[in-house]
Amino acid sequence: MPVISEPAQFNEDELYVDLRAALGLPLYLKCEGFNFAGSVKLKAATEMVDAAERQGLLRPGSVLVESSSGNLGVALSVIAASRGHRFLCVTDSRCNLPTIRLMEALGTRVHVIREPDVHGGFLGARIAYVRALCASDDRYVWLNQYTNQGNWRAHFRTTAPAIARRFPDLDVLFVGAGTTGTLMGCARWFWQWRRRVHIVAVDSVGSVSFGGPAGPRMIPGLGTSVPPPMLDETYVNDVVRVEETDTVLACRRLAARGFLFGGSTGTVVSGAGQWLARNGRAGLTSVAIAPDLGERYLDTVYHEDWQIPAPETAETLDTEEAVAMAHPA
Repeated sequence: MPVISEPAQFNEDELYVDLRAALGLPLYLKCEGFNFAGSVKLKAATEMVDAAERQGLLRPGSVLVESSSGNLGVALSVIAASRGHRFLCVTDSRCNLPTIRLMEALGTRVHVIREPDVHGGFLGARIAYVRALCASDDRYVWLNQYTNQGNWRAHFRTTAPAIARRFPDLDVLFVGAGTTGTLMGCARWFWQWRRRVHIVAVDSVGSVSFGGPAGPRMIPGLGTSVPPPMLDETYVNDVVRVEETDTVLACRRLAARGFLFGGSTGTVVSGAGQWLARNGRAGLTSVAIAPDLGERYLDTVYHEDWQIPAPETAETLDTEEAVAMAHPA
């Protein structure tokens, strides 16, 4: 076992689940949730903070500030705590209490927005709050995962080479598309070094990342309401869109075999299954990336009484997300 001095130094990068036994699917699932932040976001957060430190943006007295309600906020909390940075996470009243407590336990100051913006909803209000802080005091440093190049570079440097080392004869790689940091980092690496690898992006139905009409989406992690600024479709060979009902089904089928993964993983596994049903062949080696584990989804995806809310509620969330991406820092 490794000996580490700070949490970001540990990330289990070599764990894969062979889904043939669990789901009858010829797919290896790369598990990215085994680190002190519990998700693949630790890689991007580390890369972005490292760059900010090198550039002199994070100085003594600086306060890292970020709008988040999930994995990135936790990842930044872990890094800030280990390096002595102050961190303010701006979230809203929809953020689940365990996530807030987790960040606070790590020393993060959490500001909860209670009232939505008239046009941008809760996320618009969070972004406005962060912008106002940064404009009023230059101690505040905002990293924006939608435009920050460290997002994709983290996966170009770590995730893609790790997959290539383990599977030198890889044929197909399935990657979920959210900010597209993981997707673009992996796709760029394989385009440069292993061009024969087929890159399949997995998106949620209702997302406009790859065109098509916007629609309601309730499971966080994948999909966008406007095209992600980081996305370059020339690196992507195929796109599969997954209904959220299929996401839930995939998650619960995995849980029934003892594997508790997050909603994004359910989407990617379902999308990979669809693609392989159409295009699979004997001897094909395929890998999918699982961003996190399932504990943070216990009240939604894994709760027997949870149902996807009414469309008007979901459409409100889409509008909030569009505000954040249309007005990056």
